[in-house]
Amino acid sequence: MSKQRYIAGLRAVEQLLGSAGVEVRRLYAEYQTANPRVEAIIAAARERGVEIQPANRARLSQISGESRHQGVVAEVSRSTVLDEAGLRSLVESRLEEGAPLLLLLLDGVQDPHNLGACMRTADAAGVDAVIVPRRGAAGLGPTVSKVAAGAAEQLPFVPVANIGKTLDWLGDYGIRRVGTSDQAASGLFEADLGESVALVMGREETGLSAPVASRCDVLVSLPMQGVVASLNVSVATGICLYEIQRRRAAKAP
Repeated sequence: MSKQRYIAGLRAVEQLLGSAGVEVRRLYAEYQTANPRVEAIIAAARERGVEIQPANRARLSQISGESRHQGVVAEVSRSTVLDEAGLRSLVESRLEEGAPLLLLLLDGVQDPHNLGACMRTADAAGVDAVIVPRRGAAGLGPTVSKVAAGAAEQLPFVPVANIGKTLDWLGDYGIRRVGTSDQAASGLFEADLGESVALVMGREETGLSAPVASRCDVLVSLPMQGVVASLNVSVATGICLYEIQRRRAAKAP
């Protein structure tokens, strides 16, 4: 599935132009700018043969839906949004290669800043795909792309009708479904995380829904030694993903 999208902000657009795997169709840039970073972005776009459209700040806000565009908006053609059939193909392909899978499922994360931060960390930690509910949760948009700093244009993103049913068939493939809960009896650092892992993170404030938690093979908690009762979902996601990667590194020959 290919979908045209607009990415706003200096850092996000710099990342896009530095990536050979993303098709940048057009760059809208503030004309008569005095910002050297905007000028450098324009030069990089010209070098890649990207069409450049001068625009004033009001036009940039209209295009991107983002008032904090910092003078640049890139139009990209996304090919990383998958449907559930595409996710199955990805899972089967990776398992046939004998490579352990790492999937991140976000059970209703609603803040686009949190989604963007989760995607940025997921990309850095080698996640194969990010899976979210199609309704009742944040989706891709300019804010997510800006916070993700290029990861949203590289990482497969899968909106599904039902997270619980997706977990059901992931379990059929032998993927270990690891949910997070501050009420869990098992700690993250002691739990069996398995080889191929689907890490399931809950919604801000409320955590995992009961139907999703019941489908997990294990629920884990993070050790909390101070007065804070919980962590931001993007911070907790990063800790969990890197613990999974630490375990894999320790097993590597």
